[in-house]
Amino acid sequence: MSKSVYDKITIKGLEVFANHGVYPEENRLGQKFVVNAVLYVDTRAAGLSDDLDLSVNYGTVCHQITDFLTANTYKLIERVAEELARHILINNPLVHEIDVEIEKPGAPIGLPLETVSVKIHRGWHDVAIALGSNMGDSKKFLDDAVEKVGQLPDTKVIKVATYITTKPYGGVEQDDFLNSAMTIRTMLTPTELLDRLHDIEREAGRERIIHWGPRTLDLDILLYDDLVMDTEDLTIPHIEMHLRDFVLKPLAEIAPWLRHPVYGKTVAQMLSELK
Repeated sequence: MSKSVYDKITIKGLEVFANHGVYPEENRLGQKFVVNAVLYVDTRAAGLSDDLDLSVNYGTVCHQITDFLTANTYKLIERVAEELARHILINNPLVHEIDVEIEKPGAPIGLPLETVSVKIHRGWHDVAIALGSNMGDSKKFLDDAVEKVGQLPDTKVIKVATYITTKPYGGVEQDDFLNSAMTIRTMLTPTELLDRLHDIEREAGRERIIHWGPRTLDLDILLYDDLVMDTEDLTIPHIEMHLRDFVLKPLAEIAPWLRHPVYGKTVAQMLSELK
């Protein structure tokens, strides 16, 4: 879901004395920072039940912010904001997304200044990935890939589909493929995730020699939230996913409701039409 459909818990003006800055005296002497945060959550269950366990305890989050800023030292407030957002998201499962603003009222620039701040938005992203192999021990390559994806930073494997044997796609004569799909939640950006998937492919001995040719391991990003992007290195949604039954079959097993953000059809609908 996008942040527009979540409820918000707002923390405004939390003052923390901490040691962050480029200059040595900032790290040694410290200064005041002001933190503003918006937590994107679903408060419906807590609102109906009056049960704190079903909500995010903003008092606890305030202490987490204070403890984190005082326990660490960074040169840039950009880094402070980045690491703080990650810390809150990891330690509060009910928080789906977060806005973090770090204000630095005492910024040493030698000019009259009320404050300077950095504000970022971070969150968990729902991603679908296709897996394939037709060289060597294909099952082991897929098993290892699932394990390694789950070990990526700030990434959780949600579901993995049954492995299926399929005929090659693209007209190159080669052995049958073992295919599957998986869904994950990650804080990695699309390009960061792509780079990590390419690392996993290389570790499996993947060589990009023949287009649509045999491979030890193939990992493709199919969907990333409802993002539509097209760059030299990455197209999301995957440009041919709606044409490939070896992609749609396993994905329909674990997430038939996922909707293609361009065609507006669910995975189940695309598979049905392809048949």
